[in-house]
Amino acid sequence: QVQLVESGGGSVQAGGSLRLSCAASGYTDSTNTMGWFRQAPGKEREGVANIYTATGIADYADSVKGRFTISRDNTKNTVYLQMNSLKPEDTAMYYCATGFVATWRQRLRQTLQPYNYNNWGQGTQVTVSS
Repeated sequence: QVQLVESGGGSVQAGGSLRLSCAASGYTDSTNTMGWFRQAPGKEREGVANIYTATGIADYADSVKGRFTISRDNTKNTVYLQMNSLKPEDTAMYYCATGFVATWRQRLRQTLQPYNYNNWGQGTQVTVSS
């Protein structure tokens, strides 16, 4: 079982920045990927970014490319999401997740599908005001 604890959420004005952190503990050997997802009220959960922990290869949703950066520190079992140029539409609960995602799913752009992930954190709220 993997435990995930997110932190770093908050309220910012449009154009501002936030850095989210997710610390993993427990049995992580069965996973190869950590990801960030978000869910706004009344909307489905969507993938934001994921990173393969061994290689550092990352994928991003089109809506955040060029603004968000995912990174990891394997010595701390922690993944980060640096969010710059935030927009009001980025407002959501942000969740960290881990799973085992086959690398061939990158070619099909399926790495950000929630069904690939089986361990989820409790979430941290991000609110961006205009």
